[in-house]
Order: sequence, then C-alpha cells, then structure tokens
Amino acid sequence: MTETVVGGDWQAWQESWDRQQEWYMPDREERFRVMLDMVEALVGPEPRVLDLACGTGSISDRLLKRFPKAESVGVDLDPALLAIAEGHFEHEPRVRFVRADLKDPAWPEKLPHDSYDAVLTATALHWLHSPQLRTLYGQLGGLVRDGGVFLNADHMPDDTTPRINAAEREFRHARMARAKETGAVDWAEWWRLAGADPRLAGPTAERFEIYGEHADGDTLAVQWHVGALREAGFAEARPVWASPTDSLVLALK
Repeated sequence: MTETVVGGDWQAWQESWDRQQEWYMPDREERFRVMLDMVEALVGPEPRVLDLACGTGSISDRLLKRFPKAESVGVDLDPALLAIAEGHFEHEPRVRFVRADLKDPAWPEKLPHDSYDAVLTATALHWLHSPQLRTLYGQLGGLVRDGGVFLNADHMPDDTTPRINAAEREFRHARMARAKETGAVDWAEWWRLAGADPRLAGPTAERFEIYGEHADGDTLAVQWHVGALREAGFAEARPVWASPTDSLVLALK
C-alpha cells in the first residue's frame, strides 16, 4: 500500500480512500448504486448535483460515469481530501469544487448555483451535532429545487435493538480483523500514508488542525432525519436502503 499510493497519481489516492472506507462499510457500492437509482428515477439522467461534504469525490466519480450529461459541484472543508478530488478531476469540465465549512451559515453563498436537482452525501454528516444538522437541512430545503431530491447515506443506529446491535458489531469487527491481517488499511494508517506524501503533507497537517483525530458529532436515528427533513420543507422523506448499521434517507422537495 505504501509503495503504490505514496507518490502515486491522484486516481490511486482516490481508490485507496475507497478501499479504506470499504473496510468499514463493505456494502458502500450498493448504497451508491441505490442513491443514483433514485436520482435517475426522480430527476432524470442529466442532473445538476451538489456533492455535499464530497471528500475525494467518490459520489461525483460514480455520478459522472453513470450519467455522462450530469454536472457536479463538490463542497468540503478538508484540504487533503479536496486536493485529491481536484487532482483526480483536474481535466473534467463537468465537476468543480468549493471549499466551505458547512457550519458557517454563509456557506451556500460560495456555490456557483442557487438551486440543484439533487444534493447527495454519504458518511459525512454524522460529523455535525444535531442543531447544526437541523440548520443545514433547513438550508438544503432552499437549495433543492421543487421536485428535486436530497439523499443522505450515513450511520443511523437503532438503539431499540441492543441484542441485534451487539451481535452485528461482534460479527463486523471479526470480519474487519481478518481483513486487517491481509493488508487492509484503516483510517489512522491511511492518514499516516497521506502525511508521508509530499503533495499531501501540508494539507494533511492543516486537516488535523481543523478536525483533530475525528469530529465528535451525533449519530442519529432514521426517524430523526425524516422528521428534520420534513420540517425543512421536504414534502416526503423516508429510508430507501439500509444495512445493519446505516441507512440511506431520501427526501423529495
């Protein structure tokens, strides 16, 4: 992993991020597939998309491969992940990136468009606390056009099923341990490798100054998200996919 990523091209870095995330979420591609299925079903194959908390651009990458006439705007605060995204998409006119803090009330003013057919995000908004997320959902209610969609795939636990949760956690951790023995790279090791790449050393250091090791946001149940999105002005909202630990919530304006 060290030899093939540190000093490698930007695509190699994006792919290594995907593999690291898949160590935690082996069904990651399935949630992306369902996400894009719902985009096509509700707004068609030529959407203008806001890739929210875009990271390395994993959603935008899959979006543009599936929908050649799509357009994507990625927004994130992380300088290291944005560096990978910008490098990977350097010659791609259908995507652009904006650096902004979603906790800043003025972040939408940095966007190039006032409305979007779809806003998509995955495994990111649990970095926010519930008051911040409620505010963000209210802002998205104004950014998604009438008939447009918001899709959020994230950790959404159900605390009413403790025995199921404990059994799933034990099973998942055992599988992750086996994968680690065969060379899987976890979060901490991935960031160590990023800091060892001369192109990413500075952005990685800045990233840890912003976030620390990990943010301390809230992981909220599906019902919380559905209720907050309806309060934000979405006419319909419900989960459209779930794993034992995560859900994909769809809200229709």
